[in-house]
Amino acid sequence: MVERQRRGGGGMRKKKVCQFCTDRKLVIDYKDVEMLSKFITDRGKILPKRVTGTCAIHQREVARAIKRARIVALLPYVRD
Repeated sequence: MVERQRRGGGGMRKKKVCQFCTDRKLVIDYKDVEMLSKFITDRGKILPKRVTGTCAIHQREVARAIKRARIVALLPYVRD
């Protein structure tokens, strides 16, 4: 039987921590375009929580704020 090679670097990874849970002063607001742009890709897609490190509660709030900012035309739906 042929063994499959493992992909990736392996080893221990440091677990990402939700920046909204650690710093209670940060508020998720649809009008804060600079903060929300950290959570979207260069093509305009919302980054998943495994990439950003936010917890599930705050990821839902971020997604909701991004969608509201798109409706009010503060953020683009698609970037060129």
